[in-house]
Amino acid sequence: MSGSQVWVVTGASRGIGASVARLAIEAGHEVALLARSEAVLDLAESLGARAKGFQCDVANRESIDTTIEAVAAAFGRIDVLVNNAGVHRGGKLPRLSDEAWQEVLQVNLTGAMTMTRAALKHMDAGSAIVNVGAVVGFRGFPGDAAYASSKAGLSGLTKALAIELAPKAITANLVIPGLVLTEMTSGLSEAALEKMNGQIPMRRFAEEREIAEVVYWVSQSRYMTGANVPVDGGLLSSFGVT
Repeated sequence: MSGSQVWVVTGASRGIGASVARLAIEAGHEVALLARSEAVLDLAESLGARAKGFQCDVANRESIDTTIEAVAAAFGRIDVLVNNAGVHRGGKLPRLSDEAWQEVLQVNLTGAMTMTRAALKHMDAGSAIVNVGAVVGFRGFPGDAAYASSKAGLSGLTKALAIELAPKAITANLVIPGLVLTEMTSGLSEAALEKMNGQIPMRRFAEEREIAEVVYWVSQSRYMTGANVPVDGGLLSSFGVT
């Protein structure tokens, strides 16, 4: 792709999604920022004329369809879709409720599929889909059955999309962040964070911008599709996962 692109970023009100949106705007692109929170509207306004915020619940198909049509009406097309929205509900199986399990899968996996299906109506050859995974989708952690399952499923979805969309010259890849200090991890104790940090070969957490830079690079790669791209400080390699 060349020239100005139209990006759609889900889960864009904070964290990695907001960082991806900022980077795309800095690169001269137009960005539709999607999130459930009203905060996404304020963030988009602060980012200037190239940004537009949309309140969207990726767990709701009607909300997705309505939002994508509004994005297409505002920008005319979609060149890059970043499926970043996610929720985390922890708990080992005896304590993991059916409601929590369904919520995580609905947002993290079904939401990405539904968003992609809606966006594809407005994507042409040269477009890109970047899904945001997680290390736990490839290496198990106790108490993360729902989140790990959703992210492992997202890897499978990405590979299937890559094969389906290759004849249309639309790429689909998975970026796998390591441990990032975001609002999602802010509730962890200092002891837990220290233990997690000790497992990372580079001995530090990632910055949101570092993840965003890889998301951006992947979106611009025209011959890579169906790839899992870790950005994890060597974490998966330390577990023997490639």
